Amino acid sequence: MAREFTSVGVVGLGTMGAGIVEVFARNGIDVVAVEVSEAALDRGRANLTGSTDRAVARGKLAEADRAALLARVDFQVGLDALHSVDLVVEAVPERLDLKRRIFAELDRVCRPEAILATNTSSLSVTEVSVATGRPQQVVGLHFFNPAPVMKLVEVVRTVVTAADVVADVEALCARLGKVDVTIGDRAGFIANALLFGYLNHAVAMFESRYASREDIDAAMKLGGGLPMGPLALLDLIGLDTAYEILDTMYRRGGRDRRHAPVPLVRQMVTAGLLGRKSGRGFYTYEKPGSSKVVPDESTPQERPAAGDGARRVARVGVVGSGATAAGLVEVFAGAGFDVVQVAPGAEPLDGLAEVDLVVEAVAEDLGVKKELFASLDGVCKPGVVLATTTSSLPVIDIAMATGRPADVVGLHFSGPVPARPLVEIVRTIRTGEEATATARAVCATLGRTAVVCGDRAGFVVDALLFPYLNDAVKMLEAGYATVDDIDHAMKLGCGYPTGPFELLDAVGLDVALASQRALYRELRDPGFAPAPLLEHLVTAGYLGREAGRGFRDHTAH
Repeated sequence: MAREFTSVGVVGLGTMGAGIVEVFARNGIDVVAVEVSEAALDRGRANLTGSTDRAVARGKLAEADRAALLARVDFQVGLDALHSVDLVVEAVPERLDLKRRIFAELDRVCRPEAILATNTSSLSVTEVSVATGRPQQVVGLHFFNPAPVMKLVEVVRTVVTAADVVADVEALCARLGKVDVTIGDRAGFIANALLFGYLNHAVAMFESRYASREDIDAAMKLGGGLPMGPLALLDLIGLDTAYEILDTMYRRGGRDRRHAPVPLVRQMVTAGLLGRKSGRGFYTYEKPGSSKVVPDESTPQERPAAGDGARRVARVGVVGSGATAAGLVEVFAGAGFDVVQVAPGAEPLDGLAEVDLVVEAVAEDLGVKKELFASLDGVCKPGVVLATTTSSLPVIDIAMATGRPADVVGLHFSGPVPARPLVEIVRTIRTGEEATATARAVCATLGRTAVVCGDRAGFVVDALLFPYLNDAVKMLEAGYATVDDIDHAMKLGCGYPTGPFELLDAVGLDVALASQRALYRELRDPGFAPAPLLEHLVTAGYLGREAGRGFRDHTAH
């Protein structure tokens, strides 16, 4: 039978620590809330008061319940106040030396049977535990920010953590209304190991000027279905916190370059550009701690208007006969364009002689597309923009099949054409400004959000999405966590609408593998190599939901 925790201690009352205090007190548990000084204690008290005030204002907490909650909290300076608690949760900054010192002192102060837990998000729980004389009673208890709201808790066991200790904290998580996933002591655990590789990759895109910060964030919100773009999320997390997590995961996680902090992150931390907490990070905020973004010198006050430098487009040609082509015809006609559809091979291309824009939607085969564009070059009048909807092929290869590469762009509609609001405009090193501006103007007329990026494998959305999915497969392949636990971690800990394996089964394992292979061929980075398990499942015919067999079917057998 699981132990009953009647009193707990929380060490460190920053945003996270105060949130953990609130979680325990909301659920009827007495809390001793500890800080290092009276000033720090006052700040921690203010954090808790502010959070509960907001909960009352939003109707999430009754005034009487708030008063009862606050009455359960005993604010104290110094660790000696924790002498009689059943459990201590440490939530101080991510510094191993600091945590080890605190745990050594907790070992001296706390009752022999007390459980000692660390809320670390990336450091080794094992290295923290051996600072005590009771490593078997030390566990990771990683809450997510904001702790009162986020449902996930990662329970991290070391190789010496006692089984009854793990069972006790799992039962406690259930009492708190949390969903726990229990895992081993590995850098980044589940959520951060998957999240921060993706965030770091997004910074690399921005640093190389591949796409603007606004376009990267818009692409992942609209094309990836995520609640927040990666650069805005880094500002929320804090660039200093992100740097420490990435650096720790790189050093502890096998020196995978996916986790090696992009130089820009370190430079921003050095310059004090920490995100919302400092008032400026990738974006500039109204004041430190604010979520309101204001224009700054690195954000044009006005982005170029959709029509600036654009050619007039009244008549659009769509080449193709499949579902994508039909969706394009529907969207363009619905926006008021005259549309001519041509099925390549079934009829001549002469009907495209008077169009202003051609959008190709034929098979994802480079030879087929190059042959088509060479033919379009001979049919279309000068100044016509030629667009390919490719999702994976190099646009420059298609453009160079024509005598007018300056007029060729990629127009990648993310997802089913009529349903998705995002279009990735892909410019090659030969694409002219007029062609890009024309593509922007057309997307605006269609009511779509356009993001402009360079001509690299995966463009923005797939280049960020599929390596994250591939990392999840590698984690499963290593036996670190189950399909369900990984999906729970990303949905409940990071607010993702779907878990990585749900998404892989939906988009198709073969599609994911083809995209990952393209990225690996281009980047030549071992961190982007397709997971062998993904390759084996595709070979065995486990292609996802449409095929009736995917990750969930594989793991069930």
